[in-house]
Order: sequence, then C-alpha cells, then structure tokens
Amino acid sequence: MGLKENTHKNTKVKNASPKALYVDIGKRLRMLRFELDYTQEQMAETLGLSLAYYGKVERGVYGLSLEKLVIVHSKFDVDINYLLTGNKRNEISLKEIVEGCPSEQRYNLEQLIKYAINLAKGNKED
Repeated sequence: MGLKENTHKNTKVKNASPKALYVDIGKRLRMLRFELDYTQEQMAETLGLSLAYYGKVERGVYGLSLEKLVIVHSKFDVDINYLLTGNKRNEISLKEIVEGCPSEQRYNLEQLIKYAINLAKGNKED
C-alpha cells in the first residue's frame, strides 16, 4: 500500500504505515533533541524511558505512547500535530495580533473583532 493523500480544509494529510510514521516521528524527535541541546539520555530520562528504548524511538523502530507524546508536548511546548504529521501551524493568536497593534489603534481593533464575532454568531446588532 502506498501513501494516500486526503485534503481537509486545504491541509494535506498523508496516511502511511505505522512503521513509516514511527520513522518520521523519530526524525522530528531527534531534531527537537538537537534544538534543545539534549542528549538521548536526557530525553529518555525526561520521558521515563530507557536509553536503549529511546534510541529505537528516534530510529523509528518503536513509537511513543500517547502518554509520552503528551509529556513531549507539555515539557517542551511542542505541537503534537507537528510531531505526528510534520505540519507546522502558521497560526498567530488573537492576543499576539492585538499586542502587535500600535496602542492608539488597539481600541478600534478590539471593537472590530467584537463586531466580527457578533456577525459570526448571527447577532447583527451589538
């Protein structure tokens, strides 16, 4: 079986065998480890795994449990979607947008956002 590509809201999702997913997730974990300047031993300890097991996770021999993926997410602030799919979110939070706006324009921006939310809810007046 080859890869199947499905599109959902303009996002391509690739469905592959568990082995292929393990390899891809292992590569992303290795890149994360390098970015953090962690050793395999430090990552294994953080995740509560043996060094040998963690090394096999990075090589794609084994996968991580959901519990361990949640630990990676919470300890290192890594998007689980990125770990699983390799797709990075290109989102910016509303808070970041408002904070990036010049202070003299913030009130207008906040009013515009409130108006847009009301329109989305179907409340034309407010």
